[in-house]
Amino acid sequence: MTRTDTIVAAATPPGRGGIGIVRLSGPKVPEIAAVMLSELPRPRQVTFARFLDASREPIDAGLALFFPAPASYTGEHVLELHGHGGPLVIEALVTRVLELGARRAQAGEFTQRAFLNDKLDLAQAEAIADLIDAGSREAVRAAMRSLQGEFSAMVRGLTEAVIDLRTYVEAAIDFPEEEIDFLADRELLERFQAVREHLKGVLESARQGRLLHDGMTVVIAGRPNAGKSSLLNRLAGYDAAIVTPIPGTTRDVVRERIAIDGMPLHVLDTAGLRHAGDPVEEEGMRRARAEIERADRVLFVIDAAEDPSAAAWREERARLPADVPVTLVLNKCDIAGSLEKSPAAIFQTVASLPGAKGAALAPCAEPPRLHVSALTGAGIEVLRGHLKGCMGFQTVEGGAISARLRHLESLARARGHVEEAERQLTERRAGELVAEELRAAQTALNEITGEFTSDDLLGRIFAGFCIGK
Repeated sequence: MTRTDTIVAAATPPGRGGIGIVRLSGPKVPEIAAVMLSELPRPRQVTFARFLDASREPIDAGLALFFPAPASYTGEHVLELHGHGGPLVIEALVTRVLELGARRAQAGEFTQRAFLNDKLDLAQAEAIADLIDAGSREAVRAAMRSLQGEFSAMVRGLTEAVIDLRTYVEAAIDFPEEEIDFLADRELLERFQAVREHLKGVLESARQGRLLHDGMTVVIAGRPNAGKSSLLNRLAGYDAAIVTPIPGTTRDVVRERIAIDGMPLHVLDTAGLRHAGDPVEEEGMRRARAEIERADRVLFVIDAAEDPSAAAWREERARLPADVPVTLVLNKCDIAGSLEKSPAAIFQTVASLPGAKGAALAPCAEPPRLHVSALTGAGIEVLRGHLKGCMGFQTVEGGAISARLRHLESLARARGHVEEAERQLTERRAGELVAEELRAAQTALNEITGEFTSDDLLGRIFAGFCIGK
């Protein structure tokens, strides 16, 4: 990829629409605009124009916006053609721009050029993709906070604290003849503590932001007619799955995306687990087990009226993956009369039991149990709170910021280097090793904003963007 190329792409989704936008960026934009529009539009002013083909016949008519470099999204000359949203019209405009010397943009190339031209940093660039993909209002707010630079400011503040600490240590190394032992100074330990607390706060906000972006995948499993599809419908708030008294009604995986206080929840209803001779039902169970393997948590639904002791769970548990946590949901409590405790008491009971995300249950351990009625809605709010607790989702002061796995990994590496630097200081007074660990922590933090980033990582990041962004 060369940044001297002029690129073009449709900036609106494919298909029919009232308006379609074609975006250009690069050095040839003024020349292309003069040919296609008969003249170069005035900068940053909406201009009505006819978009002409090679024979000077209009392809379409609409609005043109010209943003001269460097005051544009990419930092280069940018032109936007706002025409009618028919796919043939859009493709005809793109084809004409290609004839005039541009090339088709790669995925995320407009935003990548904005990053390379210092219009935004890497965390802000990723926030644009997160904003487009946001699955809830809370996720939108978190992405906007990152896009406006809040996450970057947090990281830069943390980086400055690490740099100050490193400067202090390196000064002690450079002046060993001084009578004062700077490495034994209590102020240095206090600075380390302040950096650790700062790191903890940024990590917590980033973790919540990642939950808002990625959410949690929950598979509803159990015997036929235990109420799995009814539970999905209750969680979704509408009839997403067919419910009948006939066992084996659900044969394929039914997927729904819902939100619990802003946290995306991917809920999968699956075929009932039992011995069956029907090949279609057997295939449904095979797919159910495949989804269980990939789940963050399994809600194993029990018919509390027919199976109050949860014998179905004990029969099935050996065939379930040991590293996927399970919650037993005893359904039909309105019939069984099993909802004796208040929701608050049940939640306290559940919260104290094993089975948090990522922790495999011991062979003799019992998973958390919840009593609900998918028919009446009793216990559903307790179940929602339980799922939030399993993912560690909570409201953070100031609001979450949009973050990705790579951000968490960089923050975790930085924290590890800071902790190792403090250990070298307290146990060995090894100033050079302390300074080296702090340098590594600074490098890890710089990877978040892109001040130090490999070309390979940039390629992977922008490959996930839209073509026109």
